[in-house]
Amino acid sequence: MTVSPDNLDQLAFDKSPDGLLPAIIQDAATRVVLMQGYMNREALDKTLETGKVTFFSRSKQRLWTKGESSKNYLHLVSVSADCDNDSLLIQARPDGPTCHTGADTCWNKANRGEFLDHLERTIQHRRDNPSEKSYTSQLLARGINKVAQKVGEEAVELVIEAKDNDRDLFLGEAADLMYHYIVLLAAKGYSLEDVREVLRSRHK
Repeated sequence: MTVSPDNLDQLAFDKSPDGLLPAIIQDAATRVVLMQGYMNREALDKTLETGKVTFFSRSKQRLWTKGESSKNYLHLVSVSADCDNDSLLIQARPDGPTCHTGADTCWNKANRGEFLDHLERTIQHRRDNPSEKSYTSQLLARGINKVAQKVGEEAVELVIEAKDNDRDLFLGEAADLMYHYIVLLAAKGYSLEDVREVLRSRHK
């Protein structure tokens, strides 16, 4: 069940003697599990209201918004309940490392996910934090027309290589096209997930 302010009464807070439901936090982009916390009704209300993931801290006995000290907030994307409505899956976008130790996750795993998602985040970082040494930053600085032109050039080169049987050259051009395509998405303010959503809507 997708959780919203309209169906909170369906959640089984009363199954737990302390009114807490376990909440698994997953990066919405990489699908990597970041941490587990606990939420009562008030914490979930605040999460849905503010868009920042908030837990009930059992040690502090109060509401606790992830990032309130570190500024490494978890920005809410969606909340789902399991089949018994007594466990929550929170998809979020992290501002930085999730674990208090400084690790990406509370299991000390790198939050990279699929490589294309990792590449996309790197490209977006180069867009938002330009570096003179970065080809990506230099390309983006030349404007949308130049980025789009590069995508066209790479597409033509891929078509040319498709007519031959050189595996390395063909895959190299395919990689070049994919990279420049993701740069174009970033330049336009879109993401691979936006494209995935369109494809999902067509897959019926």
